[in-house]
Amino acid sequence: MYSRLIRLLSVLVIGFILVSGCGQAKNISDQVSSNKPATEKKLTVLTSFYPIYISTINVTKNIEKVQVINMTKPQTGCLHDYQLTPEDLKTLEKADVFVINGAGMEAFIDKALKQQPDLKIIEASKGIELLKDDNDEENPHVWVSISNDILQVRNIAEHLSLIDSANAPKYKSNAEEYIKKLEILKTKMHQNLDGVKNKNIITFHEAFPYFAQEFNLNIAAVIEREPGSEPSPKELEETINTVRDLKITALFAEPQYPAKAAETIARETGAKVYALDPVVTGDLTLDSYINIMELNLKTLEEAIK
Repeated sequence: MYSRLIRLLSVLVIGFILVSGCGQAKNISDQVSSNKPATEKKLTVLTSFYPIYISTINVTKNIEKVQVINMTKPQTGCLHDYQLTPEDLKTLEKADVFVINGAGMEAFIDKALKQQPDLKIIEASKGIELLKDDNDEENPHVWVSISNDILQVRNIAEHLSLIDSANAPKYKSNAEEYIKKLEILKTKMHQNLDGVKNKNIITFHEAFPYFAQEFNLNIAAVIEREPGSEPSPKELEETINTVRDLKITALFAEPQYPAKAAETIARETGAKVYALDPVVTGDLTLDSYINIMELNLKTLEEAIK
């Protein structure tokens, strides 16, 4: 009897120890778990197309928990006739901020944004004085002017700083670092282009008015008002006459589009076709805008020197 009582007490003691031990392990686990910092959510910044993406990745460079995604493919070019895809709509749903050029470039977006009331919009061209084309419509190609591109960078940095105040100093610092590079580029281009006597140029489409304004160039004619819409025989004849009358020796096509119409004018007039890039496609490196503009400078120096 005594020995049975001893065995029973032993079992109870061991059971108590095991239960206490498990309870203690659970409490420690809970404590460790509660001490772990909550995973911070990334700020997902969506950009509408290539030039806006390049400006934005410069502003957000090396900032943790901020990811930048470009909605359209780098080869898309200008968004004149762009239509949103189901994939674009899914991407919009996941974004916290949408950075657009504005000025009418993303005309396709209004309907989609009504379905995303919480999505914060940054219009990079806000406050920039817009030029009007021959049809009295505002021209959205503001980034092709380096001065305007600088203003867009400032707009993006300022509004991201308001949305994500914790990273405001980094956004502003990155913006100023990039703007210094753009200012150097602008100064160099002015030094090389301001003294050019032949200010008349003929461009492929309405992408270069801001560029021409900045460097005091005169766009004497535009080959195609809209990319992909070939000029009528009458328009072609008028451009050929303009080339002859003004003794223009250079025609500027764009690397993103076929140069068929420009080549026709060149055959009729003896002018030479060059490529002038409106910075709507390219690689995804931080300095790609600067690199493309450097190539434009070399082209212009050769074409209108």
